[in-house]
Amino acid sequence: MALKTYRPTSPGRRNMVSASFEELTMSKPEKSLLLPIRKQAGRNNRGVVTSRHRGGGAKQRLRIIDFARDKIGVPGKVASIEYDPCRSARIALIQYADGEKRYILAPLGLGVGDTIRTGNDADIKPGNALTLDAIPDGTLVHNLELEPGKGGQLARSAGTAAQVLLKEGKYSLIRLPSGEVRRFLTGCRATIGQIGNVEHQGEKLGKAGRTRLMGWRPKVRGSAMSPRDHPHGGGEGRSPRGMPPKTPWGKPALGPRTRPEKASDRLIVRRRKVDK
Repeated sequence: MALKTYRPTSPGRRNMVSASFEELTMSKPEKSLLLPIRKQAGRNNRGVVTSRHRGGGAKQRLRIIDFARDKIGVPGKVASIEYDPCRSARIALIQYADGEKRYILAPLGLGVGDTIRTGNDADIKPGNALTLDAIPDGTLVHNLELEPGKGGQLARSAGTAAQVLLKEGKYSLIRLPSGEVRRFLTGCRATIGQIGNVEHQGEKLGKAGRTRLMGWRPKVRGSAMSPRDHPHGGGEGRSPRGMPPKTPWGKPALGPRTRPEKASDRLIVRRRKVDK
């Protein structure tokens, strides 16, 4: 993948950096693996805004991705590498030997015509899915399961990868993309390799309209609001906060931890953030 810049024919084009899409081999998706997306605009079933700054956006169709990778022992051939509007990673259309088609996340180095497999007898090469007890230490993996059979939930965005560090009894130590080191049951499945589209972080939208097409609405500073709408609001002219930073609902925004304790915290060996 490569990035391309544009001639500064307008203020938006001047700062725009986008993907060249040269790795894509198919422009139209597989119709049998599409679902419609109904826009919610950040509202729940009662019409109350539960996620602020969402709304609008370009029309999209959801690609059904095989995160479980449960076609054990059935080889599949890569038919195409495609664009997915719902994620930063590219996706690969797999044609399995039994005739079924599925989408998977496309790892770096996977190309059209390559063969992938699921099962502990598969080779350690990009695109193959194995349980952690069959993956050698030091291997980069993605689409990692939190629980055996639940389907991959971690390391799924463009350019990310987790690393298998070592085995400890029924657990494997994995370094996640955030830097957190965590224990996973060795029965959890992961896919070999790093997710492709590694230069995604270098893209620049260039103008506000591109953000609106992605479904994001404008954000307003708390200091520009009234005291009724935000703890930072009010005052004559530009006023200081007069307090530690707060969320619109009055909770601490910087410093104190607000993450609730979970039973799975015992599996964390080293957190991504060091408590001060």
